[in-house]
Amino acid sequence: MPKAVLMDMDGVLIRGSSVIPGAIDFINSLRAANTPFMLLTNNSRFTPRDHQARLRAIGLDIPAQNIFTSALATARFLQKQRPDSTAYVIGESGITTAIHEIGYVQTEHDPEYVVLGETISYNFAQITTAVRLISNGARFIATNPDVNGPTEDGLVPACGSVAALITEATGVKAYFVGKPNPLMMRAALRELGVHSEEAVMIGDRMDTDMVAGIESGLATILVLTGVTTREMVDRFPYRPERVANSIADLVGTL
Repeated sequence: MPKAVLMDMDGVLIRGSSVIPGAIDFINSLRAANTPFMLLTNNSRFTPRDHQARLRAIGLDIPAQNIFTSALATARFLQKQRPDSTAYVIGESGITTAIHEIGYVQTEHDPEYVVLGETISYNFAQITTAVRLISNGARFIATNPDVNGPTEDGLVPACGSVAALITEATGVKAYFVGKPNPLMMRAALRELGVHSEEAVMIGDRMDTDMVAGIESGLATILVLTGVTTREMVDRFPYRPERVANSIADLVGTL
């Protein structure tokens, strides 16, 4: 066993509102071996407590302190960059709560930042406001670059797609804090108190999970229960150290 395990949530442990077979056994195997773990999710819609309740409702018991979101990473980044500042925020409770908890004022009146997170109800009026604020000088931050995400019904557009729309309208590119930005990986490793050489990253996406793990110096394992198929792996200039059909194949094998 590695000393610590970082893993994605959607596409690795769950798909939509269903637990992926083997996920519960894998978490139990980590606990039996006293292996620290952290779920890293680019899903900024929910707070860690929301994620905890959501997972518990479908049979997966993960404490809130073991869940680290791109919303938390974004808030910590902003706090270090410009403490006690202002932001216009598009998103749901995950990002709005994280921004509130660092002491930021959320406003559409001349904010320092426009912060874009995930939501299932992107509002054209909000996007228009964001475009105008960024055009007037607000800095553009987004929680994650994922252009789509897996659900039980198929792929849905995600934060990266909306960020691209705003970029096209303004000419200003977003700074993405979530995976594959190593900032998120390093923050999670600090939470666990381990070094990158002592940890493994398990994910379902080559363009976020795997490249983030590789650039952060972690061992990497790709599972094929999310976005990436086995045929897609060779299209990338980097490779995971291991490819598994699902998290079930990793129970007791790390």
